[in-house]
Amino acid sequence: MDESTQERILRVAAEMFARKGYHATGVAELGAAAGLQRGALYYHIKSKEDLLFDLSKRHVEEALARGREVLAKDLPPAAKLRALAREHLRTIAARCAEVTVVIREMHSLTGIRAKRLKELRDEYENLFAAVLREGAAQGVFASADRVVVLGVLGMFNWTHVWLDAERGPLSPDDIADRLTDLIIHGQLAPATAVPAPAAARQ
Repeated sequence: MDESTQERILRVAAEMFARKGYHATGVAELGAAAGLQRGALYYHIKSKEDLLFDLSKRHVEEALARGREVLAKDLPPAAKLRALAREHLRTIAARCAEVTVVIREMHSLTGIRAKRLKELRDEYENLFAAVLREGAAQGVFASADRVVVLGVLGMFNWTHVWLDAERGPLSPDDIADRLTDLIIHGQLAPATAVPAPAAARQ
């Protein structure tokens, strides 16, 4: 299927924002990279910030759709977390430039755009929180507090820095499984686990 002009603009913007940064990328060079004159570019976009919002929103909405499908399945909490992690890594592998832009440049959005993106990101965070809470309620997971939720998401999100979907020896699913095992089982075998010092538990 041929790429539409709008899709080309979004793809080029994601690539350039990820490589150069949002603020360092000019509208004129965006248009040139997309093969459009300035007037033609503005026919398809309202502003550079709208472009940043559109590509950020598209990524988060896609991740949300995948995540909602996982939560709708009748799976035990550990399996559901693994499936959610796999979808998360597949999205990063497929849209690494967009993920980089969302994570690094989302604070450049203002007003209603910033509010809407935060709402979408909070909704996505709540998918992981729901799975962790379900597991904690069943005694499968030790905790589902906000530090745990943000730590889990941070672990998965940071893969956008080093994930090499084309040349890496592991697939996105392999990486998701390894990180999920780390979350569920930790690095210490049960027989060698030691309690935290008293000061750290206070």
